[in-house]
Amino acid sequence: MLIVNRNDPKPIWQQLLDQAIGHISNGNWPPGEQLLPSRELAQQVGVSRSTIQLVYEELLARGYIVTSRRGGTRVNPLWNTGVPAERPALETLEGPAIPAMPLLTSSADRLKDWLKGEEGGEVTIDLSPHEPYVDHIFLKQWRQTYLQASSSLDIRDWTYGDSYGHTPLREQIKRYLSLERGIHVQSDQILLTSGAHHSLYLIAHALLTEGDTVTTEDPGFPASWMVMKDRRMHVVPVPVDEYGLVVDLVPPESKLTFVTPSHQCAVGSVLSAQRRQRLLCMAAKNRSWIVEDDYDSEYRYRGDPLPTLFSQAPNHTLYMLSFSKMLAPGLRLSALVGSAQAIAQMARVQELIYRHVPIMEAATLTRFMEQGHFMRHMRRVRNVYRRKHEIMTKAIAASGLTKRFAFTGIETGSHMLLEAEPLFDDRSATSQLLRRGIRVYPLSLYCMASDRRGWVLGFAKADETAIEEGVAQLADVLLRS
Repeated sequence: MLIVNRNDPKPIWQQLLDQAIGHISNGNWPPGEQLLPSRELAQQVGVSRSTIQLVYEELLARGYIVTSRRGGTRVNPLWNTGVPAERPALETLEGPAIPAMPLLTSSADRLKDWLKGEEGGEVTIDLSPHEPYVDHIFLKQWRQTYLQASSSLDIRDWTYGDSYGHTPLREQIKRYLSLERGIHVQSDQILLTSGAHHSLYLIAHALLTEGDTVTTEDPGFPASWMVMKDRRMHVVPVPVDEYGLVVDLVPPESKLTFVTPSHQCAVGSVLSAQRRQRLLCMAAKNRSWIVEDDYDSEYRYRGDPLPTLFSQAPNHTLYMLSFSKMLAPGLRLSALVGSAQAIAQMARVQELIYRHVPIMEAATLTRFMEQGHFMRHMRRVRNVYRRKHEIMTKAIAASGLTKRFAFTGIETGSHMLLEAEPLFDDRSATSQLLRRGIRVYPLSLYCMASDRRGWVLGFAKADETAIEEGVAQLADVLLRS
């Protein structure tokens, strides 16, 4: 019998449905049992016939009952087929075993430590080398542009789009690359992605095969080797010195070399002209790929940005451009540039696993670039970084740190390197600073096999007073250790 509780906040039809399912599940209404017609059951329960009809329709849709003109409405005769007589309490049972993936766990944990820094108490000064300068001027302009972009989109823009990414944005990137970076390509040579990690996965999936040898900088960008290891590549770490990647140590069998030539990710050096030519000739001879991560070349304080490797060898180079570094990490937009054939292959992989980047972010960035906000922002931030670079350089010089540690502060990018002796415990000093509310980022987190130690000091995120205080605290900890 079904009963209505008028004090129950659930709708009456839901109450009756739950009771009916309970009767069928526990066997009170056995398989094949005839159920009352909807009109008769409605009279018994004291509800409208439409309520009972709704309950029956839902039971039918879920497979609890069957109905026919001659047989009327019955409990599904097959209801208990294959169900154990002693039905376990499914909600209390453990689910399938999760496979152990130690490489995934260790890589994810290390990338988190590298990107976010050591966890600890309240952080008052964060000398992050990963996050760019974001201020209220940018937020105001982005908010206004977002509203404009959302009002200009039509219905067609909200369908499944091109796996290459939003075409108007690729056109804007094409124009920017031509005017500012000396890279002249067509829009079908540009693929929009959700960041450097995403780009590297597409490269590994589309252009390499399992077991291929690849080369990465060491110290360098941790994702460059972690992604490749996850894709089961054989990763060879190659040292970096004051002239950038030591190209002569790249093995000839390497199918890909990842490099940050304009401002090395960690050490901060610039790949010398001689090594650039050697790397390009090696790639041409061995028919291998160069992945050029140009993550902060816009931030050069003397002279123009350096020529790209891609502009010299477009058929062997894959060029990575990150708006996470140029604007804000939360944007999660970047571009991958290569030959039309390579980009087409990666676009097919994109279509399979990701489809395309979100339309609103792409449309907003398109308008942001069209209206000139992007280049004005870059010029303004370059001036901010130049000033902060000077402040950090003077603070380190005045602190006495250079008497014990090597300091590399080339006038490019948004970070510097303070290097200790090999195997120095840079993690311990990092923890001591964290207890004082100062977060710094140890060089050891950038190392795959290298024993180099020190701290990669970012100045983009911190204000000028915080930079000076952070360096003073760093000196106090290191010079007393």
